[in-house]
Amino acid sequence: MHESIVSSLFLIFTSAAVLATVALYTRQPLLVAYIALGALLGPYGAELVTDARLLSEIAEFGIVFLLFLIGMDLPPAKLRNMFGETMLTALGTTVVFFAAGYGLMLAFGFTQTEALVTGTACVFSSTILGIKLLPTTVLHHRHVGEIVVSILLIQDLLAIFALILLTGSGEDTVTHLGLALLALPVLIAFAWAMVRWVLLPLLARYDAFREFLFLLSLGWCLGLASLAEFIGLSHAIGAFIAGVALATSPISQYIAESLRPLRDFFLVLFFFSVGAGIDPALLMDVLLPAVLLALGLIVIKPVTFAWLLKWQKESSGAGWEVGYRLGQASEFSLLLSYTAFSSLLISNEAAHVIQGATILTLLLSSYLVIFRYPSPIAVSERLRRD
Repeated sequence: MHESIVSSLFLIFTSAAVLATVALYTRQPLLVAYIALGALLGPYGAELVTDARLLSEIAEFGIVFLLFLIGMDLPPAKLRNMFGETMLTALGTTVVFFAAGYGLMLAFGFTQTEALVTGTACVFSSTILGIKLLPTTVLHHRHVGEIVVSILLIQDLLAIFALILLTGSGEDTVTHLGLALLALPVLIAFAWAMVRWVLLPLLARYDAFREFLFLLSLGWCLGLASLAEFIGLSHAIGAFIAGVALATSPISQYIAESLRPLRDFFLVLFFFSVGAGIDPALLMDVLLPAVLLALGLIVIKPVTFAWLLKWQKESSGAGWEVGYRLGQASEFSLLLSYTAFSSLLISNEAAHVIQGATILTLLLSSYLVIFRYPSPIAVSERLRRD
């Protein structure tokens, strides 16, 4: 088994390096390359990596680290201010995007539950793609960048809430949600107390030891994620709270940077496992709803964002740029489909509709952005900024 894991990881990351080179050359997001790699090497492709379940379990760490790092970028004061500025836009788009996905799935004869899950998956935009295509100068110094990040963070919170609901699908959902809402403030209070009276003093005393900072932050992330799962929440919500609580540390950004390579390692495995689970024959059976859903989101999302932001007195140019940058489905859409299918809430066909539409929107949206707006991988030299 050990040799199998080692050989699988060797094959995955060696092939990922090659395919990532091709993706960058053709201006594609890297996560699409990882998904394509899973489809090529997985059980429905060349069958070179067949233990996709084990890899997907390992890859769940990538989502944990992603949410932890998102939380690290959000001191509570900043979180409160950004929510006040963009909450109306985020909630308005949630209703529109949910209705689009829900209605299309019902029109194609899928069940109510499958339509609900798909509608929820349509709500989110890609945090990874949105941030990756946002130049550092834009992210930190321009109003458009602030709006993009604010909306993405609100959507991430909604995604975590949806994951809480899905993880309680095996029991009474109302009871599970009630217990989760009771456990949530307890976990937040515990995290705040631990950071203030334990972690911050330790960080202040031993901040010269990089290895200790790495181990302490890693243990804090995984420890609170495990505690959250133990009290009925999820690893994801625990990791996010751990990040927000630690964001008050003056060296939080240094810690976040030191953990990014580890997060990226596991995210490669997560997207590979998504691709490995895609059955091309089954995808062809649901190709029409997947394509229509993808095209619908590509059209509806920019228009909706632009209209709502203009209604909130933002300039037309800023509204359209935000809309195009957020005009795709999300890695959370893939995670929701994976979780819902694992919980037997949706069929494999419905999961493939969500996954196929998500991948198409990631591809199309990346092209729309890099041809129109500044980004690190823009085609035009005039738009290429890092």
